[in-house]
Amino acid sequence: MAQDGPGGEKTEKPTPQRLKKARKEGQIPRTQELGTWLGAVAASFLLPVMVGKSFDGARALFLQIGQVAERPDLEAVNRLLGQALTTFLMAVLPLAAGIMVVGVLSSAAQGGVVFASKPIKPTFSKINPFPGLKRMFGGHGLWETAKALIKTVAIGVAILLTVDDVQSLVASSGSMPLGTVASVFTDSALMMIRVAALTGLVLAVADYMVVRMQTMKKLKMSLYEIKQEHKQQEGDPHVKGHRRAVMLAQARNRMMTDVTTADVLLTNPTHVAVALKYSPAFGAPRVVAKGSGEVARRLRELAAEHGVPQVRDIPLARALHGSCDLGQEVPPQLFTAVARVLAFVMQLGTRGIRGGVHQPGFSPPDTTGLPVAGRRRVTPVAGGGTGAVDGVSAA
Repeated sequence: MAQDGPGGEKTEKPTPQRLKKARKEGQIPRTQELGTWLGAVAASFLLPVMVGKSFDGARALFLQIGQVAERPDLEAVNRLLGQALTTFLMAVLPLAAGIMVVGVLSSAAQGGVVFASKPIKPTFSKINPFPGLKRMFGGHGLWETAKALIKTVAIGVAILLTVDDVQSLVASSGSMPLGTVASVFTDSALMMIRVAALTGLVLAVADYMVVRMQTMKKLKMSLYEIKQEHKQQEGDPHVKGHRRAVMLAQARNRMMTDVTTADVLLTNPTHVAVALKYSPAFGAPRVVAKGSGEVARRLRELAAEHGVPQVRDIPLARALHGSCDLGQEVPPQLFTAVARVLAFVMQLGTRGIRGGVHQPGFSPPDTTGLPVAGRRRVTPVAGGGTGAVDGVSAA
């Protein structure tokens, strides 16, 4: 088993967050071989175009050189030099641009173009010779040696495939036109470049797989690191629990304040309590406080202290507690039952009666389809204690 803690064994795959951070730091699996050999392939196709343009431009320049030699003129010489420079650039620029585009595309294909400053920052580990010696004589050094041998063999094979044609050409070059000799030499050189480049591309794919495997191995994480990252993203459970407890306490404090100005407190009579307040601006009565168990007991005490009438109506109290949240209007299905209670409380007010516990004995309301609060359910909570499920919850 992997040891948990800051020094735990790194056995887990890197998380997306770790990969994103590594990308910003420039830790992307890349091989320089791919750009090099793709550039060689591109050059093998662009070189004939460059050579053809160079010969055409040189032929035109040689004709103008003869004319300038017959009539020497400084302006003509400057014009000739300008044409020579333009011809050179027009021949070389396509090759240079093609190789540059291939290099950018090969880099983008290996993880995109990322500008990271961390790899170029001077650090002691970069000048420390021991890691360099380890890379030289370790697995990385063996792989680099194997790549060099494969490239040497590929170039040797390409030379062997073209040497016979070149030998026969040299032997009979005196009886052949210069253009034919140049064409055969060019074809042989291009064939040699392409064979070496194709072999190099196969080698580049293998090198990329090796580099990717090494990079992913370096980015592996321990279980402890994954847990810490999860805490940073989602928040520490202790902090979240404390924040939730604070929010719950604030909600209860607001609720305890609102019950002192409520119009009536409906009770179960002991398990559930729901405080209602009506104002023409509301449109319908609203639940301003509710709770069960200990919270219900505290609501009853506050109602008694501040002269809020308490009406014992078990079906209505349970229906309101189960179907309404804090600040929510009572459902239309209970309008009639709530209106009877409010009318009863208003009659008490006209007779000068404030507060008290009353049981008018109204007929039970129709609660079909409404969730109804039952008795308080006690469930175990962290720490070995118990907690009421049907209590107040913070929004």
